[in-house]
Parts: sequence; C-alpha cells; structure tokens
Amino acid sequence: MRLYFIKTPRIIKNLFSRYTWSFFSDTKVVYLTFDDGPIPEVTEFVLKQLKAYNAKATFFCIGDNVRKHPSVFQQINKEGHSIGNHTHNHLNGWKTTASEYLSNIEKAEHFIQEPTTKLFRPPYGKITRTQSSHLIRKGYKIIMWDVLSADFDTSISKETCLNNVLRNTKKGSIIVFHDSIKAKEKLYFALPVVLDELSKQGYVFKAIP
Repeated sequence: MRLYFIKTPRIIKNLFSRYTWSFFSDTKVVYLTFDDGPIPEVTEFVLKQLKAYNAKATFFCIGDNVRKHPSVFQQINKEGHSIGNHTHNHLNGWKTTASEYLSNIEKAEHFIQEPTTKLFRPPYGKITRTQSSHLIRKGYKIIMWDVLSADFDTSISKETCLNNVLRNTKKGSIIVFHDSIKAKEKLYFALPVVLDELSKQGYVFKAIP
C-alpha cells in the first residue's frame, strides 16, 4: 500500500510553510533533484543525461557516500550543479533524537564542504519541528518537493514512475529522483524521457539556488 503523495497536497505545504515545496514561476522552469548519491555509474549516468540537455540540477548527497566516492562528488561540483545535505547516514528524523540528527548532519557537512549553499532535504521527508528549527537557525533552507517520481518503489512500473512526473509537473515544480542502486532501473528509463519531453514543452532545468 502506497504511503506517500506523488503530488504534495496544498494543505501539507501550508502546514509546513517554512519548508520549500516548489518555486513561484511565471516561466517554464523546473528543478530536478536527486537524493542518496553520489553512487558510481548511477550518478555518472544522471550527469551525462543532464549534460545532453544543458540541464542543471540539485543533488542531495549522503555524507558517507561523498566520503566513499569523492571523485563522483567532485564531478557533480565541476559540472555546475547545486549540492545539498541529506544527512551522513540517511537518518529518519522521526526515529532519531534531535541531538543525534543534527550531529549526523554536521558529520555530512564535513565531507560535503559546500559553503555556497545551505540546502537540506530530510531522508524520507521525515523531520521534527525541533530538528527543522535548529537547521533553519543555522541558515539552512529545507527543500522538500511537489512532484515525487517514486523511482524507489519496487511495487510500481517504470512507466508509472515516468507518468508520475510528466502528469504532475508544472512551472516551478521541484521533482524528486534518486541516484541510487535501488532506483536505478526506473531512473534509467524515466529520466531521459522526462528531460526530452519537458524540453520539447519549453521547460528549462535549473539548480536550486
């Protein structure tokens, strides 16, 4: 049974208005985001696809993956994409104390070392008010989403993953994919089509500032 929203309801956005769910735009701009990397081959595939369309994106990196795969991480940086913190060990904020959660984010900061942006996305989208208040006071922007590809869901088809994005994207949307082994099959199918179809519709792909 699905326990997540493909398109985030307005009531959720209003309840958690301190988080960024999408951007207001009167032009055809969208924001592709990729969680859980960097991972050799998978992240490199994503970068190759983005480059083919002159698209910029935002990568929410797990600190431990940055530690293990520094060359892939540097490639993200070199190609001009934005980078955000996704904790060091992909922690669920609802199951983690505030002190442990914040310490884990700081550990990720040490490896990410990205001073130009202070972007954070909570793994699973789960974060407590206490945790988020601490991060906001530290200058972080908490970036959520309004379109979820669900490429991580083994119970759906790759075609459903693709349609989740194409049917729900609008001007200013923040779209979530995952550059992970688990999401690889659906990502490899859906991302090239999303880039092609949205480009044909006149969309431009930008990194989150």
